[in-house]
Amino acid sequence: MNKVYGRMLALMASTVLTMPALADEDQVKIALMTDLAGATADYGGQGAIEAVKMAIEDFGGTLNGKPIHADFIDHQNKPDIAVTKAREAFDSGTDMVINLSNSAAALGVMEIAQSKDKVVVVTGAGSDRITGDACSPNAVHFAFNSYSLANSPVKALAAKGVDDWYLIVSDFAYGLSVEAAVTGAIETAGGTLSGSVKHPAFMASDFSSYALQAISSGAKAIGLSNSSSDTTNSIRALKEFGLGGDQQMVAFTLLINEIHGLGLDQASGLLFADGFYWDRTEQTREWSKRFYERVGKMPNMVNAGDYSGTLHYLRAVEAAGTTDAKTVLAKMREMPINDMFAENGQIREDGMMVHDMYLVQVKTPEESQYDWDYLKVLETIPAAEAFLPLDQSKCPLVNKG
Repeated sequence: MNKVYGRMLALMASTVLTMPALADEDQVKIALMTDLAGATADYGGQGAIEAVKMAIEDFGGTLNGKPIHADFIDHQNKPDIAVTKAREAFDSGTDMVINLSNSAAALGVMEIAQSKDKVVVVTGAGSDRITGDACSPNAVHFAFNSYSLANSPVKALAAKGVDDWYLIVSDFAYGLSVEAAVTGAIETAGGTLSGSVKHPAFMASDFSSYALQAISSGAKAIGLSNSSSDTTNSIRALKEFGLGGDQQMVAFTLLINEIHGLGLDQASGLLFADGFYWDRTEQTREWSKRFYERVGKMPNMVNAGDYSGTLHYLRAVEAAGTTDAKTVLAKMREMPINDMFAENGQIREDGMMVHDMYLVQVKTPEESQYDWDYLKVLETIPAAEAFLPLDQSKCPLVNKG
């Protein structure tokens, strides 16, 4: 069934790309580019499609008298396909590309966008390089990054005396970025890294050896520097092989969809940082229930980022009175983000949209009172603490003088 659904999504994406459209100058064109049906589809898929559609509908469907046209492009979690599809989209008149799950794909598309003077809003990838040494004047990093997900859990556990770590790391761009961020956070907190083990990204199904190495290390905290199915497989293996009662498991990238798939029996007690939780405020609940009616599941932080990023872009185009990338990007940086995703969010000169993050813990089955009641918000991390200080940025666009 999932394979059939995946093929339907892929067909839908390609069909949208070949549909007759108005002349480019008569419309505003945006494209969602993501993994529609593969290993990282929780970062894209139908949730991303509906989030972008909701943003366009809530904006009103037209902009400065022009219809807003959206394409949905499946990059199949492959950077080379992402780069090729992005070049085709920009050449066909697309003004902005959003999501770009897979950090290598995002970094590749950022280069194309800069060369063609187009806008990229990254919501589905987390490498710190996006706003670090590979930053671009044409890119905004919207929802999360490695630093924002790594820093607060390490600090919170260090405050409780838990400062001895072992990491299970996915050996690809994002996993290595998380590893570097976590290692830096551990050092800053005065902790120690007992060891780590790497696994191939999205290719390993048996995580028993990695789990056993982590458990036998005796480390008080076991951190998962991976994502998607690699994270959920790691969690299952650690539970199966007897995670010690005094060992805390920390998932550095975890979405509510994945908790739903694992079940609270498997996931309870997990600590992680999140950029959005559906049940946090009246505003988040109202929007999330609308999303649920369309998708059949509650939104994660990437879905919320897709909505917010699309809406912010459209508002900036409206304010600028043009789709010219430089003018629109200047407006995006000038205008604060205030919606169900961010409160007084701001885009810095390195391209990072800084906003509050949340330290959360997965509830036990007994604590959960209703469907999707999965998380306890332990702490709000102010934007200034959640993200790397600008004076430490490696982005060449940052003026440190």
